Amino acid sequence: MTRFKYRNGASSWRISGWLHGIRIRKNFKTREEAAAEKTVLDIQTAQAATGLRPTTTFLADPQLREAEDAFRRLDGRNHSLLFYLDYALANFREPQQQKRLQEAVEEYIAGKQKENAQSLLSSQQLRAIRNELKALLIGFPNGPVSQLTATNLTTFLERGSPALKTYNNRRSLVSTFCKFAFQKDWILLNPIEKTPHHRIRHRRGSAVTISAEYAKNLMAYLEYYENGTLVPYFALCLFAGIRPSPRDGEMAKLLSEHIRLDTGVILIEPEVSKVRMKRQVTIQPNLVEWLKKYPFKPFKPSYVEYHRSKLTKRFSLSHDVMRHTYISMFVAKYRSMGEAALQAGNSESIIRKHYLDLKTPAEAENYFNIVPGQ
Repeated sequence: MTRFKYRNGASSWRISGWLHGIRIRKNFKTREEAAAEKTVLDIQTAQAATGLRPTTTFLADPQLREAEDAFRRLDGRNHSLLFYLDYALANFREPQQQKRLQEAVEEYIAGKQKENAQSLLSSQQLRAIRNELKALLIGFPNGPVSQLTATNLTTFLERGSPALKTYNNRRSLVSTFCKFAFQKDWILLNPIEKTPHHRIRHRRGSAVTISAEYAKNLMAYLEYYENGTLVPYFALCLFAGIRPSPRDGEMAKLLSEHIRLDTGVILIEPEVSKVRMKRQVTIQPNLVEWLKKYPFKPFKPSYVEYHRSKLTKRFSLSHDVMRHTYISMFVAKYRSMGEAALQAGNSESIIRKHYLDLKTPAEAENYFNIVPGQ
C-alpha cells in the first residue's frame, strides 16, 4: 500500500501486488479504504497458502471447529462423516442412569442371595461371587459402573500374577456381573468380552486315595476320638462316597431321613446333590454296621471343620481323598464303571479316566469289610 500522485497534482492510496498469479492494482481516495482492501487481500493470500477459504455457513464458530476436527480424524478412512454419524445414531444409547458401582454390586448380590435361598445357587458359588466383587470394589472404590473398561478390568483380573485357571475363574465371576449391569442399561457394552480368556489343557491324572489299611486305622481312631461323634461323617464319606464339605457339600445337606437302613439305600435328593440330580447310593454291609452303632445326626459345620482340620494333620487327609478312595474301591470290587458312575454321581468317562485300576479286588474286599471294633 503506497501513496500515489496523479499528474494533475491529486493524490490517492494504491494497493498493488500479486494474488494467484494475477496482478492486483487498485486506487482508493482514503487511506482507510485502502487499508481495508489490503486486509481482505492479505486474508485471501493466507488462505491460498494454508488451504483456507471463505464460505457462508449457518454453523457457529465452535460448531465449525468441531466439524473441521471431525474431518481431520476421518482422514484416510474409507467412509464419509455421514456414514459414521448414521451408525452412531442407530447404535449408540445413553445410559439411563449413571449407577454407582457400590450400589450396583449390592443389588446384584441381593439377587444372588435370593437364588441361593431358592437352591438355584450354591453357597460356595455365592461366597465366591461376594469375594470377587468385594475385590472389585477395592480396586474401583469410587465412580459409576461405566468406568469399567476392558483395559482396567484386565489389569484387575491379573492382580497378583494368578494361575491361568484362577484368572479364568475371576473373569467368569466378573462377566456375570457385567452382563447384569448391561441388562440394567448401566453400561452400553459388556467390557469383559474384550478381555483375554486363556485356554487350558487339563491333564488330570489318577485320583489320590488311601489304602484299606490306612482307612481301617483312621476309623479305629475315630471310635475313641470325641466319643465317636465324628464316626458317621467319616463312615459316609469313606464307604458311600458322599461329597464331604461340611459347609456346602452333600454332607452338609444330608438328613437322617435320607439314610434308609430298611431299604439299604441313601437318597441323595436334587437339593442335596452337587449336580442337582437325584441318585441312590447302595449302603454297603459294613456301612450298615457303622450306622447302626453310630446313628447319623445333623452336625454343626464349624464343629466338623474344626476337628477335621486336626485329623487332617494327623492322617494327611486331602479334601476329597475319602470320596476318591470309595469310588476306586467300588470299581475294583464290582468291576462296573457304569454302576460306579451311578453311585457316585459322575460320568463313566470320569470313572475310567481317574479311578479305574487304582485298587486290586483283594484290597477292595478288605476295605468294604472294615467294621466297628477292629
